[in-house]
Amino acid sequence: MKALVVGGGIGGLAAAVAFHQRGWQVEVLERASEITEIGAGLSIQPNGLRALDTLGLGDILRTSGQTGPLQGIRSVNGAWLIRNDTEELERRFGPWAIIHRATLVDILRAALPAHALRPGTAVQRVLPDGTVHYEGGSSTADLVIGADGVHSVTRRSIWPSAAGPRYVGYTTWRLLTAPHAIDTAGSVETWGRGERFGYIPMPDGRVYCYLMGNAPAGSRTGLAQLRERFARWHDPVPALLDAAPADALLQHDTFELPDLSTYVAGKVAVLGDAAHAMAPNLGQGACQAIEDAVTLAAAVDTLGAEAGLREYDRLRRPRTQMIAQLSRRVGAPAHWTSPLATALRDTALPLLPGALLGRSITPAYTWTL
Repeated sequence: MKALVVGGGIGGLAAAVAFHQRGWQVEVLERASEITEIGAGLSIQPNGLRALDTLGLGDILRTSGQTGPLQGIRSVNGAWLIRNDTEELERRFGPWAIIHRATLVDILRAALPAHALRPGTAVQRVLPDGTVHYEGGSSTADLVIGADGVHSVTRRSIWPSAAGPRYVGYTTWRLLTAPHAIDTAGSVETWGRGERFGYIPMPDGRVYCYLMGNAPAGSRTGLAQLRERFARWHDPVPALLDAAPADALLQHDTFELPDLSTYVAGKVAVLGDAAHAMAPNLGQGACQAIEDAVTLAAAVDTLGAEAGLREYDRLRRPRTQMIAQLSRRVGAPAHWTSPLATALRDTALPLLPGALLGRSITPAYTWTL
């Protein structure tokens, strides 16, 4: 049996590894000339680690990149708005890990034979019968897996009338600082008015920072402007921006996808951002893509391609669409701009039960195959 994977990112490579381990012939068709990742840090939460366990790869991250869960959310002046019981979260759900995106791509890529990787292959059209057209030719397979991101060619080919990506109203910056000491074992996020700043220490002493701010789609902001914008925020926010190399900043507008009525058609399935791109407010994007990949492989291997695709859709579509909706709701208050609304938010959040995060995120963290 042969599977063609459109897209060589984390979700696509995880799917290729899952099918390769089950004896399938796999080919990964990637538009870029090299299968790699230019992003910064990536938090892999307990459900994502369990998904990687099904590929025999979870312990690599637990050993080299273990970190703690979100310690909480602070206001611009440093006061805690939400303080999480991180020991209880780890006891209930398991460990968190932090890794560079490129490192995870390397780990997944190393689990595949070199001949399975076809960089520089720009897919132009995917047909429900398992045919993939790309620059210079075409291929057919028993299964086509569209893992080609929020602007997926696979999704547009199979569901041409489906609504496309929608801009959520804020842009996202990511960067890695030079090694910098901070007094935290996990991640911390700070909410302002229409903007926020989060940071997670990396195993090598660097710090992964992510920033989000309301902005028109397509606008661009440099590191010097961000240093000025966040200069009066609590420590260590200004120091972390000062510790960032000049060429460290990545900026991407933030998109999400409207719900599809199905993730499968004919011999084609979509997964990850191609199926359910979500705002990054829960840090679940990569975790859900890996879950998709291993669930799809298990369902098809157990039930056969036709029934397995139906089972994949039954299992994954309600779950991922629920998490996308939860992510949208969780992040919304950080992007309020009204002084009154944000003042009420900062007053109300500290009054909420301390176990709120654990209760709200339980459906995401407790996944098993």
